[in-house]
Amino acid sequence: MDEVDRWAERRRIAEQGRGERPWWLWGPYLSERQWGTVREDYSADGNAWRSVSHEAARSRAYRWGEDGIAGLSDDHGLMCLSLALWNGQDRILKERLFGLTNEEGNHGEDVKEIYHYLDAVPSHAYLKVLYRYPQTPFPYAEIVEESWRRGRREPEYEIEDTGAFAESRFFDVVVEYAKEDVDDIHMVVTALNRGPEAADLHLVPQIWFRNTWSWRDGEDASRPVLRREHDHVACEHPRLGSYRLTFAGDPALLFCENETNRRLHGGDPDAAGPFKDGINAHLVEGARDAVAEDSGTKLGLHYAVRLRPGETATVRLRLACGRRPQPVDMDDALLRRRIAEADAFYDLLQDGLADEDRRRIFRQAAAGLIWSKQLYRYDVRLWLKGDPRMPAPPREREGGRNAVWGHFAAADVLSMPDKWEYPWFAAWDLAFHCLPLAVLDPDFAKAQLLLLTREWYMHPNGQLPAYEWEFGDTNPPVHAWATFRVFEIDRARRGGRGDLAFLEGVFHKLLINFTWWVNRKDATGRNVFQGGFLGLDNVGVFDRSRPPPGFGIVHQADGTAWMAMYALNMMRIALELALHNDVYESTASKFFEHFLLIAEAMTDMGGEGFGLWDEEDEFYYDEVDMADGRMIPLRVRSMVGLVPLFAVEVIDPGVMARLPDFARRLRWVLENRPHLARLVSRWNEGGVGDRKLLSLLRGHRMKALLRRVLDESEFLSPFGVRSLSKAHQEHPFALNELGASFTVAYDPADSTSNMFGGNSNWRGPVWMPMNYLIIEALRRFHAYYGDEFVIEYPTGSGTLLTLNAIADALEDRLIALFTRDAAGGRPYRGGRPPIDAGAGGDDPLLFHEFFDGETGRGLGASHQTGWTALVMNLLLSQAGRS
Repeated sequence: MDEVDRWAERRRIAEQGRGERPWWLWGPYLSERQWGTVREDYSADGNAWRSVSHEAARSRAYRWGEDGIAGLSDDHGLMCLSLALWNGQDRILKERLFGLTNEEGNHGEDVKEIYHYLDAVPSHAYLKVLYRYPQTPFPYAEIVEESWRRGRREPEYEIEDTGAFAESRFFDVVVEYAKEDVDDIHMVVTALNRGPEAADLHLVPQIWFRNTWSWRDGEDASRPVLRREHDHVACEHPRLGSYRLTFAGDPALLFCENETNRRLHGGDPDAAGPFKDGINAHLVEGARDAVAEDSGTKLGLHYAVRLRPGETATVRLRLACGRRPQPVDMDDALLRRRIAEADAFYDLLQDGLADEDRRRIFRQAAAGLIWSKQLYRYDVRLWLKGDPRMPAPPREREGGRNAVWGHFAAADVLSMPDKWEYPWFAAWDLAFHCLPLAVLDPDFAKAQLLLLTREWYMHPNGQLPAYEWEFGDTNPPVHAWATFRVFEIDRARRGGRGDLAFLEGVFHKLLINFTWWVNRKDATGRNVFQGGFLGLDNVGVFDRSRPPPGFGIVHQADGTAWMAMYALNMMRIALELALHNDVYESTASKFFEHFLLIAEAMTDMGGEGFGLWDEEDEFYYDEVDMADGRMIPLRVRSMVGLVPLFAVEVIDPGVMARLPDFARRLRWVLENRPHLARLVSRWNEGGVGDRKLLSLLRGHRMKALLRRVLDESEFLSPFGVRSLSKAHQEHPFALNELGASFTVAYDPADSTSNMFGGNSNWRGPVWMPMNYLIIEALRRFHAYYGDEFVIEYPTGSGTLLTLNAIADALEDRLIALFTRDAAGGRPYRGGRPPIDAGAGGDDPLLFHEFFDGETGRGLGASHQTGWTALVMNLLLSQAGRS
């Protein structure tokens, strides 16, 4: 092979960033699950999981998106490419991933398939995924029935438990994509028989058009076409243009229409096909008339093979823009070149990360993050109103979900928490995603942060949409924090030249959002904030968004601390902008003063002598107003009480010198408002390098919190900081008020509480994003206190470490979730060995939503490489200190 172009991928990223070549035009934007989403739900009761089920998905056309296995699409989702499989025994063609809905699973919704994202680059010039397909009938019914039978205290029933992969009777199916150009894509499918006997396999790559013609009148009703032309297929779309699909071998071409089977859904037994399920009917049911010979809007290319043990079969296709068919790359020269370029790209990123196992973790986390880019289409006004060529939605929807978000109209590629459990975005998840994304592709990370503040997302009142299930809910306000961190990562990549236009663009929108928080979430005007569940689901004694009858306002330690952090983040951005435009100096002062007011409120709400800090326990707690005037502290030692650690900023004296107006205002406030000055730790005593510290925590409170955080009998687990103190294992918190009893106990793994669903659990497990913020806070405190300030780690050990060294140690614990232990296993697997790594897998990893607070076993969504991809940033930090 010719010498590798080490900078090829960096060049493609730069071309996309400058708008010169649209490498993002095609990507892994096709969801693994469009069924069971809010967007496809037109029911009266709003039960999205039942509205379009997995069972119905093969025969009902989707309105807002599409799904498939190992799929690719253009950035408008007009044309899709994916792989379908059939082992000759399943009752249905395997076209999309199967899993349990939140109602079916004993621990909530969960995908019941085995697949791994093995590789990807940001331009999508190379992508690789492994799917494992049983040779025996897929155990759909068994999984559903056994999961129904199990209770919350029993483990989930996984597909491995069914025996479907016993004796290695499965196929390893690897799908790779390599781009020749921005709109010229090679697809290579390699299937390997891992079993002990010969087995049949039907490989059915599929290409189809998203149905845009059945719902609307006018231009959108124009029908595209896939048409057989000699030895290739013409793909004609009125908006996308002309493409040609070429292929190796002599597959049977099975055409049908991407339309709902009205014989099954619509009460029309005489309706003429072929329908969306035509390929399934033809192959599985033997219905020869279920497909067409020459044209349609959906096409399956049927390759039937019989593989001996250890034997492989390869299928090659090429989809290229234009009217002239392009030859298939039979010797895979392009594929080898793109793999070599991907290797070079990651070698540059991983410079200093010598350990091969850690390099594998980094690269597969990056792959999962890139594969989780998804097209998100949702026009709320149209969704509520209905389409002109469809029956009107039920009246119940008019005041239902997202009814006041009629301005929302998205058709964008978003970084999703994952491609299955979350076929929709979440605001604070996305903010965390952007830090590892910035390592890979700063332009995409910046575009994501800007996008969520755009007018078709942000509510006119300034609220950011929380998540699709309920836009009007509230996620923690971490957007400003993520914006500045991405700015810093990008600035380092650009040789010290920060993207001020990006920073300023987000900042102006966040001014509106900050005002929304102040006006809407400070119910009493005391600078004490509510916010509701704030993404922490069942961490509370009850649903903090909806306190039980008789309970009043819940004053939230985390809601208030998040706002203190938000104020400091906005101040820091304003200071950066003020270094280039002095008009921002007064804005920075405004956020400094607002931070002080919040700090005051946390200590003494409204001058009434009580705050959110409990002097006896030396911990922050939520407090609830009762109708009889009592203020009851909810003494649950949880992550809620650790959020005040995050509100910390260190100001360099050089900034003060360059911004005299800001410095003068700070001095005036601190000299003339001594009650506020006392809240700022050692303001008149400069830290290392005469730095100034802004924090909710003076030295004593910080040490008191950290004593609990670093105590292995409380928050510190072998794999990071737990979300609830282990002390509640022996001493659950109980609240008995108004004839009702509420209890919070330590649950290190899957939730035993049904609050917010079975797989929502902040009562013990380790969550990567919150641990990341703790580590960052420790490093910022260290920047002020320096090496002379030491704390016992772990608590009671007698070992004293600097805050920086403790941050290093926490990083090591989190990374250890994925690295091989002394026994050769990886803790996140919970003692379960990999099925059979093999040549195609090379010990493939998963990146879960959260992790068992005792064992590190991965829990929740199994492919949530979104915020768990922060392990990439931790690995780079580790490389920097190795």
